[in-house]
Amino acid sequence: MRAAIKALALMLAVPLAACGNGDEAETKASAPAGSRLALQLSDTVSWQDVSAEVATVDQAQVFARIPGILTTLSVHEGDMVKKGQVIGRVVDNQLGFQAEAYRAQAVQAQAELDRVRFLHKNGVYADARLEQAEAMAASARAQHAAAAAVAGQGAVVAPASGRVLRADIPAGAPVAPGMAIAVITAGPTIVRLEMPESLAGKVHVGSRVTSDGIGNGSAVGTVTKVYPAVTAGQVMADVSMPGIDNRLIGRRVAAKVETGTRKALLVPASYVMDRYGIDYVTLLAKDGAAAEVPVQTAPTAEGGKIEILSGVAAGDTLIGPKAGATGK
Repeated sequence: MRAAIKALALMLAVPLAACGNGDEAETKASAPAGSRLALQLSDTVSWQDVSAEVATVDQAQVFARIPGILTTLSVHEGDMVKKGQVIGRVVDNQLGFQAEAYRAQAVQAQAELDRVRFLHKNGVYADARLEQAEAMAASARAQHAAAAAVAGQGAVVAPASGRVLRADIPAGAPVAPGMAIAVITAGPTIVRLEMPESLAGKVHVGSRVTSDGIGNGSAVGTVTKVYPAVTAGQVMADVSMPGIDNRLIGRRVAAKVETGTRKALLVPASYVMDRYGIDYVTLLAKDGAAAEVPVQTAPTAEGGKIEILSGVAAGDTLIGPKAGATGK
C-alpha cells in the first residue's frame, strides 16, 4: 500500500516540475530588451542667453564744416557711399561775398604791382616801393585763397565707405558748424553682445557665439573684443560672425555665448521618448525590472544628444529603444 502511494506521488511530481521550469523560462523571456546605458557625468559647454545687436565696428558722422543752408543732400538711408564721395553741399552767401571781395582786392593789388614794377624799371620808384607793392599783392592773394578755401568747405564729404544709416536733414534747412548731417557705417559688420557684468570673467576673446535670424538659419561666430567698461550693469563684446545680413543695422537678435564647461548628464536622443509633451526614459531597476520615469531635458550643442536635468542620476542604467523604435 505504501509503495503504491509513493509511486503515485512520484508520477504527480514530474508534471509539476515541468510547470515550474516553464514559469521560470517565461519570466526570463519577459525581461526588457534593448541596449543598456550607464549614466555618468561628462563635461559639456555651458551657454548663456544674451541680447545682441547687428552693428558695425564704428560709425562715422558727417558734420557740417561751415554755417549756411544745406542746399543739396543726394543720399538716403540705406544707400552705399564711398570714402571721399560728395553727398551734399552747404552754401553760405556771406562767405561767397567775402571771397568775391577778396578776389577783387587781389586783382587790384596785382594791377598796382604791375604799375609799380614798370615805374621802378624806369627809375621812378625806389626798391622799397616795389617791395611794398609786392607784399600787398601777396597778402591780397592769400586772403582770397583763404576765403575761397572756407567757402569750399561747404561740400559734405563721406569720411568712410559704408551704408548710410541716417540722413534726415531736409535740403534747404539751415545748419551750423559741427551739426551731424548723416551717419555712415564704418568698418565690418559685427554682432555686439550686451551681457550682464557677472559674465565679464567668463566670456573672453575666442568664446563661441551662436545666433538665429542672421543670414540663413543659425550662425556661429567668435568673440573678437570684450570692452573693459561696465555701463548700467552691462558688458559689451564684439563678435565676428560670417553671413551677417547688414541691411538692418541696429536690429536686435537673440544669441547664446559660451561661458565655460560644466558637468552634465548627456544621453543619446534615442533614449528619450516624448509622450503627450512629457519626456520619459526607461530605467532599469536593481531587481531587473524596467520602469518608465518622467525626466526634464534640455537641448545641447552636441549633435544627437540631450541633457537630462532631473528624474535620474549618475549611476542609473537606462534601457535603449527596441529595434525599430525611435526616440525623441
